Amino acid sequence: MASMVGTTIEFFDFYIYATAAVLVFPTLFFPKGNDTAALLSSFATFGLAFAARPLGSMLFGHFGDRIGRKATLVGSLLTMGIATFVIGLLPTYATVGYWAPALLALMRFCQGLGLGGEWSGAALLATETAERGKRGWAAMWPQLGAPVGFFFANGTFLVLMEVMDFNAKTAAHNHAFLTWGWRIPFLASAVMVVAGLYVRLKLTETPVFSRAVAEGKKVAAPLAQVLKSSWRELIIGTFVMLATYTVFYVVTTWATSYGTGKVVDQSGVKVTFSYTEFLKMQLVSVLFFAAFVPISGWLADRYGRRPVLLIVTAALVVFGLCFEIMLDPSSVDKTMMLLFLIVGMTLMGLSFGPMSAVLPELFPTNVRYTGSGIAYNMASIIGAAVAPFIATWVVHDYGVGWVGVYLAVAAVLTFIALLAVRETRDVDLADV
Repeated sequence: MASMVGTTIEFFDFYIYATAAVLVFPTLFFPKGNDTAALLSSFATFGLAFAARPLGSMLFGHFGDRIGRKATLVGSLLTMGIATFVIGLLPTYATVGYWAPALLALMRFCQGLGLGGEWSGAALLATETAERGKRGWAAMWPQLGAPVGFFFANGTFLVLMEVMDFNAKTAAHNHAFLTWGWRIPFLASAVMVVAGLYVRLKLTETPVFSRAVAEGKKVAAPLAQVLKSSWRELIIGTFVMLATYTVFYVVTTWATSYGTGKVVDQSGVKVTFSYTEFLKMQLVSVLFFAAFVPISGWLADRYGRRPVLLIVTAALVVFGLCFEIMLDPSSVDKTMMLLFLIVGMTLMGLSFGPMSAVLPELFPTNVRYTGSGIAYNMASIIGAAVAPFIATWVVHDYGVGWVGVYLAVAAVLTFIALLAVRETRDVDLADV
């Protein structure tokens, strides 16, 4: 539960920025017609945060493997929490000019650092305290924080938009939501961080790490050691996670822009759901994401990590090849779009759930925080950071069916990586 509370807060903070980046920041921080501000906008959104995440995994991984899981998790939570709270206080471009997008970019970078250090620590907190034979079930709890955080982040903005009668396409620049309403989720996250700190400060160190310390197995430079002794696992772990990240950001970030008319296919046809309508469909679909995370954890304990993930990854290939039918802009309706989102989020839950067991199980205790974090976050760059951009370019030049082919290719690469990885269900983490 402690691992889930922390990841819920971290992902809530991460996702409210993503939502505000569509609704608010283009108007308030990156005014149109200003090339410098537009350039800062590109740095402040996707790429900057995802570039920071591997750095966060190295930074926090060093201390997590040297000092311990508990203290490092407190540090990652504070890094994310303080950055998010500060975003809620930032002045806009109209007030301080270029300082506004620059400060926003800095805080987004800090969010990436915090999330980069959070995931592997939360995964280790769960896996290194799990009962024998139930590590997959224990490890799915921090994974559950992602859909829960996503639900509350988008749900909070949806409630604010409904209560304040805000329409992103027609609202005036002095609308109350644009003036102060958007700041509420960022400032309210401080309350969640305090609650998360209370929970985490009451934790004790994990028994597996304590045993490694007692046996004198700590290393002075975890990053150097993992690159020397576990480079193969780093590469395999990155590609094992690739399809999971690709499907999530195709079904969320890219699908939002496609479904609300910001993306035009090669024929010039748009899909034009309203933003609030699409947001409601996403909130329904994320419930399936949340529901299938625990199912995947149970399956991974019952049948093993590799068999479950191989089947799910094969299903992702099939799902990708169905994009042409499900998302045809000339015929897609609300029912078909909702079905597309539900299927995508269901497969995401089944794929994402076992990852916090699979990746830590690849690495020895003295570099496990660093190794699992780097693999997870390198996958975020090649599977998440570029996915919406590639998908937008592909749909514009070649049609929506080729976006599905792009996802299918990512899934094939993951399938190959899973064939190369050993089954880790029955390994003793102290003996890896």
